[in-house]
Amino acid sequence: MKAKTHGVIAAGHPKTAEAGAEMLSLGGNAFDAAIAAILMSFVAEPMLTSPAGGGFLLAHTHNQQNILFDFFTQTPLYNKPSAELDFFPVEVNFGDAWQTFHIGKASMAVPGNLLGVFHIHKKLGRLPFHVVAEPAIYAAKTGIEVDKFQAYCWQLLEPIIRASPAACKVYAPNGNLLQQGDTFVISDLANSLDYFARHGSDEFYSGEIAKQIVKDCQEQGGYLTLEDLKEYRVIERTPLLVNYRGHTLLTNTPPSSGSTLMAFGLKLLEKIDLNVIEYGSSQHLQILAEVMRFTNAARADGYDDYIYEKDISDKFLSNEHLASYQQELSSTVNKWGSTTHISVMDNEGNAASVTTSNGEGSGYVIPGTGIMVNNMLGEEDLNPTGFHKWQLNQRISSMMSPTIVLKNKQPEIVLGSGGSNRIRTAILQVVSNLIDFKMSVEQAVESPRCHWENNIFSIEPGFREKELEKLSAFDNTQIALWQEMNMFFGGVHTVRKDDVGVMSGAGDSRRNGVVVSK
Repeated sequence: MKAKTHGVIAAGHPKTAEAGAEMLSLGGNAFDAAIAAILMSFVAEPMLTSPAGGGFLLAHTHNQQNILFDFFTQTPLYNKPSAELDFFPVEVNFGDAWQTFHIGKASMAVPGNLLGVFHIHKKLGRLPFHVVAEPAIYAAKTGIEVDKFQAYCWQLLEPIIRASPAACKVYAPNGNLLQQGDTFVISDLANSLDYFARHGSDEFYSGEIAKQIVKDCQEQGGYLTLEDLKEYRVIERTPLLVNYRGHTLLTNTPPSSGSTLMAFGLKLLEKIDLNVIEYGSSQHLQILAEVMRFTNAARADGYDDYIYEKDISDKFLSNEHLASYQQELSSTVNKWGSTTHISVMDNEGNAASVTTSNGEGSGYVIPGTGIMVNNMLGEEDLNPTGFHKWQLNQRISSMMSPTIVLKNKQPEIVLGSGGSNRIRTAILQVVSNLIDFKMSVEQAVESPRCHWENNIFSIEPGFREKELEKLSAFDNTQIALWQEMNMFFGGVHTVRKDDVGVMSGAGDSRRNGVVVSK
């Protein structure tokens, strides 16, 4: 869709996008829209995100400020013997792939989402907070019709829902999971959001809600203490800046990993002249596979063990470090992630790219609140050195990569994705589609994707069969041809402004994406 408008928002549910668009129509800016959309996503996209999850918002303001708001989850201040922990695995079946997650109270990291929205609103918002929160409160109180994607998510995550009587009350009120067309109401969450809108977030981080979380953790095998919650802070960071074929990309920065790894892939890709390569050809797919493979190799060789070192991105993306991988690439050529993304651009020059997550949820719902706490300490992708081996009191390294592309210092593209380890490869492919192959925003988002990991090259349907047949000679790589497009490959909700100032957007159909303009 294209229109001259006050703003455009792309998100993972119609209610999420509509809540943000309503703020634009009321005279709010992109950040009001983003906050309203985040709050609505807690209601309309449960099991993907939550007030007790974590995330990032990348902001570009009309007066040229670039700020990365880090409100991702934090490791606890204290560890415990493993024998005391409530921590266990659940298996999730995607149809073409299985993935293991770990839940329980010991999977819960210190939450940041709720404090994040208040911090960003105070810094960049324009409308009163109760106005921004009202759509989410109303939706939680009156109910939302279950769509096909929600029903699919709940079916996948049924083991986690079944682990919590409070979650069963919402998602399986009669014993069976709600189906497409049913209505779900989260009245406890409506009351919680209404209270926060009137009184702020202190109740969650130091009041009775905090004390309830801590009591349950200390008595039932969790890590969190009142000190963990009271000391949590939102961190404002300088975004990572990457040049790609003359375009400036702003994205997430260490200690999060996804954006640096995406930037490494783009720097490898930059050395290939894609103007002479056909999109979707076997050569193009092989290039993408090798870029992903080399990025994973470089990560294992010189990133994961150093993510808390100063200037790690500069070292990892240095010409010296890139050189050997670029040379090898040149010679070669010649799953679920419970995450959601929101992209917003307004006509004042503001842009917001925000990714939030609850992991899959820990299975623990804070009594009386309707809020399920995250399971970030149970995410294998976020704990590459092993469970329960995290450093104390550190931001967890995330794959989330909210990204803004600037042209002449003005926002040109806003995008990001859910999808765990697939986030960085999904965004890389959409960026390349837009910049290298000059696709429309809709085509760039909806084109088929691929992902290389652990010697498996997963490929969505849509590429030509004769080109796929040429890939059979890949060394030590198993080719997995998926039968249909799937949320495994991310959900890159994207907005874009063209050279004459017309804004357009695309919501990724893999994650029920929609776009709304006002």
